Amino acid sequence: MNKGNMLQDKVAVVTGAGRGIGRDIALMMAAQGAKVVVNDIGASVGGEGNDASHGQQVVNEIKAAGGQAVLSTDSVSTWPTANRIIECAADTFGRIDIVVNNAGILRDRLFFNMSPEEWSAVIDVHLNGSFFTSRAAAPHFKTQKSGAYVHMTSTSGLIGNLGQANYAAAKLGIVAMSRHIAGDMQRYNVRSNCISPFAWSRMIGAIPTDTPEQQARVEKLKKLGTEQIAPMATFLASNAAADVTAQIFAVRGNEIFLMSQSRPIRGMHTAEGWTPETIAERVLPAMKQNFYPLESSNIVFSWDPV
Repeated sequence: MNKGNMLQDKVAVVTGAGRGIGRDIALMMAAQGAKVVVNDIGASVGGEGNDASHGQQVVNEIKAAGGQAVLSTDSVSTWPTANRIIECAADTFGRIDIVVNNAGILRDRLFFNMSPEEWSAVIDVHLNGSFFTSRAAAPHFKTQKSGAYVHMTSTSGLIGNLGQANYAAAKLGIVAMSRHIAGDMQRYNVRSNCISPFAWSRMIGAIPTDTPEQQARVEKLKKLGTEQIAPMATFLASNAAADVTAQIFAVRGNEIFLMSQSRPIRGMHTAEGWTPETIAERVLPAMKQNFYPLESSNIVFSWDPV
């Protein structure tokens, strides 16, 4: 990997950095001069188990390349442990400049079969975890009047998917949280953005392949390397993105998309006020042509990755 200096002397926390997207982000940020806290509990895709060897291997790779890194095995999913992740950066490197919220698990299930435990486990890691680490870093960012958050969202939340109500709710919640972080912390020169990644990873590898359509979708995704997400995350964390905040980017192979955000697309009014009958008679026919279809991500992104 080519070395650069876009993140020279900055300190980055990358959660879920033992494998996949997080690993590649940690390696690229280190190559660009950042000192990196490699956070990973070493769990399975479902969140079970603990194996520190994956995170330690990333730390070893960074050090072997001449960079600086330290391992954190604390979980993002509780307030005390998330604080320890940020404290690890401050204690080891003296500051914190970047938080990459990448850690995640899957507990896929069709909604009518999903258990409360499967719902809560995914929300705890993705949404609560992103809040906990972001909130723990906020006092440091306020004091130094600088900082950058990069959160991972998903087209499962932005567009839709099957069997992922928990994951989609968490990922769309992260988008809303990111926008509010950007607004609340703008006065402190702190930025917050989201990336929706398309890449072949352990989590994507859990997609069912029971039908020819699912098999074709997975074959497309296998062409997308996790390393292709790292440049956007590194850019968003750098001073080159000083004017970029509250945005959502999708990265799909060599493609980068700026994703839309919810805004009114059509409106109607009446001086008399609406009744259920007049809504059925007037509003429905006028607005129905603008309704969003019940689509999944693979239908919206229907062409082969570039």
